[in-house]
Amino acid sequence: MIDLEDFRTKLGLELLGPTTKKQLDINVTDINRPGMQFCGFYEYFAHERVQVIGKVEMTYLESLESRMRRPVLEKYMSYPIPCIITCWGMTPPRDLLEIARAHDVPVFQSKLKTTKFSLQAIMYLNRVLAPHITRHGVLVDVYGVGILLTGESGVGKSEAALELVKRGHQLAADDVVDICRVADDRLIGESPEMVRHFMEIRGIGIIDIRAMYGVGSVIVSKSIDMVIHMEKWDSTKEYDRLGLTEETVSILGVKVPYQVMPVKPGRNLAIIIEVAARNLSLKRMGYSAAHELDRRLNEKTGIPFHIAEDPLRAIARGTGIALKNINRFSFLMK
Repeated sequence: MIDLEDFRTKLGLELLGPTTKKQLDINVTDINRPGMQFCGFYEYFAHERVQVIGKVEMTYLESLESRMRRPVLEKYMSYPIPCIITCWGMTPPRDLLEIARAHDVPVFQSKLKTTKFSLQAIMYLNRVLAPHITRHGVLVDVYGVGILLTGESGVGKSEAALELVKRGHQLAADDVVDICRVADDRLIGESPEMVRHFMEIRGIGIIDIRAMYGVGSVIVSKSIDMVIHMEKWDSTKEYDRLGLTEETVSILGVKVPYQVMPVKPGRNLAIIIEVAARNLSLKRMGYSAAHELDRRLNEKTGIPFHIAEDPLRAIARGTGIALKNINRFSFLMK
């Protein structure tokens, strides 16, 4: 079900006749051009779709005499169609409006061309009828990559997002993120309109990001390309230090790259998130630093460091560098 007033305003439509309906019974994202039905073919009539009348259908209706047109429209509107929309600013025949009023079918008028309106209507229906879910987190746009920050309350998600905004990135949603699946592999997140552009910072309170940093610091909606889960540093837990394996998390049936970011004093979270965004962009272009290092080591020693018993010694053996001089690779020993 779609709110009639929202449907009218978002698509720029004019209601041509009175109706008692407040909700439109629309459950599919496609539209139907009823030219075949006006000619009497109803075997595959998609009556549950939005009915769009263009120049071809309107010209045919106007070519019929009123005594022939009324039976055609009576049969057409005997089906439970949600609404009728005429394009090109065309006014439908009077008997169409009368029969529509009798069957309580809303009739709208659009000033747009049929093709352009059809595209806009399908995009609108895809967004409104898409599966929705609400998640606790912060959604930011970092170098064009949509990153959803998750984690327990108080772990520092809003503070990290505020630092990112200060560094020139954009905030999409804070604390509450409405997520919808607009395609089989695409998620869009946005903030509820009531709290859009606001952020809560403990010790300060509520701040308006748009008023404080300008309209360029916020964005209404953003695709979710990565999920970063922030958690307090646990010294007993092993964190990924190589990056060879890629974890994913499923949101509304869509798998999204997933990383765990341990948080502790001294770690610059904003720059780490920036690096994660750039690294994801590189991976999408086919380059992985971890796999490149693995390849180089494998060429030198024949033993990939992700399966070597002592990766540090394998690097020393393959490069000829003294073991004591490659402490910067000490993370490979775990």
